[in-house]
Amino acid sequence: MAMQVTIGDTTFHIGDTIDVHYKLIEKEKVAGKAKREVKEEVRERTQIFEGTVIAIRGEGDNKSFTVRRIATRAVGVERIFPVISPWIRKITVKEKGKVRRAKLYYLRGKPGLEVEMIKQKRTPTKPTKKSAKSANFRTKKSTSRTSKNEKKEK
Repeated sequence: MAMQVTIGDTTFHIGDTIDVHYKLIEKEKVAGKAKREVKEEVRERTQIFEGTVIAIRGEGDNKSFTVRRIATRAVGVERIFPVISPWIRKITVKEKGKVRRAKLYYLRGKPGLEVEMIKQKRTPTKPTKKSAKSANFRTKKSTSRTSKNEKKEK
């Protein structure tokens, strides 16, 4: 099974957050100077699709990858890109993901915040003085409490 893809000098794996710069060609009909004259205007632009790689499949020239992102109103949008597509300008890896699955289809049923859990493994931060004091207070308070059964025995 395909676990990684190399396009140019960029290599990415399943679970990574990537930006796919995709070339779009837009055709638009514009009214001309004369009454019935209609001109067709062609524009080219690059659209960036940012999301998490949830699947890589295929071999050789037939290889493709699926990218999923959460759009407005918490709607999930998935897009399948062929690796050898001439429309892909470039791919940049924003974050490496740490996953233990080959296909992340289970993310389709999860809300947006839970999807963030597969992002890069973060190092634990040192507790601040406030949190350390409150942690000590909680432990002292919880140890000083006695249960109802212990009171009855005394």
